[in-house]
Amino acid sequence: MRIPLSNHRRRLEMNMTPMIDVVFLLIIFFLVSSHLQKQEAHAELDLPAAETGEENSTTDLRKLTINISPEKSGFKIAFGARIVPIEKLSAQLQNELERAKGKLEVRIRGDRAVPYRAVEPILVSCAKLNIWNVHFAVIGPEATSTQFSP
Repeated sequence: MRIPLSNHRRRLEMNMTPMIDVVFLLIIFFLVSSHLQKQEAHAELDLPAAETGEENSTTDLRKLTINISPEKSGFKIAFGARIVPIEKLSAQLQNELERAKGKLEVRIRGDRAVPYRAVEPILVSCAKLNIWNVHFAVIGPEATSTQFSP
């Protein structure tokens, strides 16, 4: 009877190619998504200046950035990069509040050329939905562009 030698056994090896592919795809996904998130919060707006205020502290709340920019026909409201008609503002805020499970921070970035009548519907909708954590983005006295709370 012949006894098999262990030296002739083949070692098991794992193919690492699929795992490397997945890791590269995840890296690309997170790079693109973080770039888009920064782009939403930093739309080109001429923010108003403020002489007083407090710098916005970091919280664990879900943040919603609302950009208000001037247009020839009036103004445009956008949740990040997504344009929202004024008629659907409350419904969209309600959806965002539900997605945040009631913990939502609203940051309003309004161009200095935009009239108050563009900001008022946002504030009224936030008040109706009990969103009291609302901040305005302004240019601070020391910084070029800072988030200040009233």
